[in-house]
Amino acid sequence: MSAARPPEGAHTVAEGEGTPVSAKIVAPKTALLIIDLQNDFLDANGAYARGGDTNPPALLLPGRVAAVARALKAAGGLVVASQFTLWPDAAGAPMVPPHLKALRPYLAKGDFAPGSWGQANVDALAGLVDVTISKVMYSAFFNTQLDWVLRRAGIDTVAVCGIVTNGGVASTVRDAQMRDYRTLVLADGCAAFGAKRHQTALADMRNVAEVTACAPFIDSLA
Repeated sequence: MSAARPPEGAHTVAEGEGTPVSAKIVAPKTALLIIDLQNDFLDANGAYARGGDTNPPALLLPGRVAAVARALKAAGGLVVASQFTLWPDAAGAPMVPPHLKALRPYLAKGDFAPGSWGQANVDALAGLVDVTISKVMYSAFFNTQLDWVLRRAGIDTVAVCGIVTNGGVASTVRDAQMRDYRTLVLADGCAAFGAKRHQTALADMRNVAEVTACAPFIDSLA
């Protein structure tokens, strides 16, 4: 008898989760990059939930990621959060990228607006984020000051987590690798719309980054 297949939205153990970090992490030279853990993505009253899009595995991330952030900050590292942002045009309408408008036609005025509740980080990250970056596309490096901030802070290693694995996380990871940062992916600190997409993205990122998980990363700081 074959094993039961997990539901499409379920999170399963991915290759690399539980894998020890390959080399010592120097915390003062390391940044945790938290991708888009925002109210409009995750909260039951946020834009995505109102539009009928839910991502159950992503709801488990804030607690895990907060534990990593606390550990890294205690060891002297930097915590950076990206916030996907829909800037308003002259009429106040959100300037939604065409590809996203096709995927999420329900996005409306006020969603992910700069300074809004929806754009803000989820409550679990309160008091843990040192730097916040507003971004308009998948990568946290695209048209932002992230690279400048990291280099100014003396960062040479980044650990990336957040949502979605095959979108904002993967794009940020590749951009970090191209900029010569040592790049790690916290597999159980990420989620996608579907376990298969999550696993496939992690496997692909192994070509350019080290895939580990939250607990081994924290252990590497000790």
